[in-house]
Amino acid sequence: MPSISTVSAVINGQTYNLTLDSASGKYKATITAPSKSSYNEPGHYYDVKVTAEDKYGNTVSADSTHATLGESLQLRVKEKTKPVIAVTAPTAGATVTNNKPAIKINVTDSDSGIDTSTFKLYIDNGPAITWMSGMRSEITDGYTWTYTPTTALSDGPHTLKIDVSDFDGNAATQKTSTFKVDTTPPSLSVYTPADNYYTNVTTLTLTGTTNDATSSPVTITIKVNNVDAGVVTVQSNGNFSKSITLISQMSPNVIVVTATDGAGKTSSVTRNVYCNTIAPYISNVTIEPNPVDAGATYVITVTVS
Repeated sequence: MPSISTVSAVINGQTYNLTLDSASGKYKATITAPSKSSYNEPGHYYDVKVTAEDKYGNTVSADSTHATLGESLQLRVKEKTKPVIAVTAPTAGATVTNNKPAIKINVTDSDSGIDTSTFKLYIDNGPAITWMSGMRSEITDGYTWTYTPTTALSDGPHTLKIDVSDFDGNAATQKTSTFKVDTTPPSLSVYTPADNYYTNVTTLTLTGTTNDATSSPVTITIKVNNVDAGVVTVQSNGNFSKSITLISQMSPNVIVVTATDGAGKTSSVTRNVYCNTIAPYISNVTIEPNPVDAGATYVITVTVS
């Protein structure tokens, strides 16, 4: 009976020699698996080619195409690294003024690849949104996926949750990200001065209140005749006051108060205030008739400028 000279196996371009196990009479080798998943190989496996040669130089080989041994010569290798999920828009903690913001998510896996059929996006407690509902573009090791909500999101906080797995069944750690929607400008009321107010002093105190339910705190700016009046302190209850300086002139002082919330939404109130510190001048007075009879009427005429 012919004796076997060598038995070898070729896997992923690497040749390995097998040695005879005297106890079982079989040839064996302990081999380190390829570092990459076999999913992206043809048929999703590494081909294993085994060759035996006897001392006479006769050889025989079998690989994954062999009629009877083929399936046993298909080496399947699975990776153990989870895919990575990143939310790029809206960014975590962002406040957006669009109630249908574009949601952009990067999903990457450097080995077996992203199994898009496992992708699910949840907005708050809504139903799962699948991969086919959005648009994808390829990036290194994966995709950028973009989705625009079909129904407007309410003002206030919202939470995104994303799940996905790779082709070897490794599930990514669920990604959670929160953001706020704010489509409503802040409320703004100016108590004093009233519009078309007249005064003979150049300094007065402007008072008012502001609030924004979604994106507090609110900042206040005041411009008098297009000149910034300086820092305005808004109290925790929304009230504010500011001493402003007017110009004594015949035309009105135009005061513009603007409230800006954390989302950049604004509300403005304009007040026209007339200021004149120059007293009127009496240039002429006449009384006719003068003298006048007791109990009779007379006319007094005054010229004022």
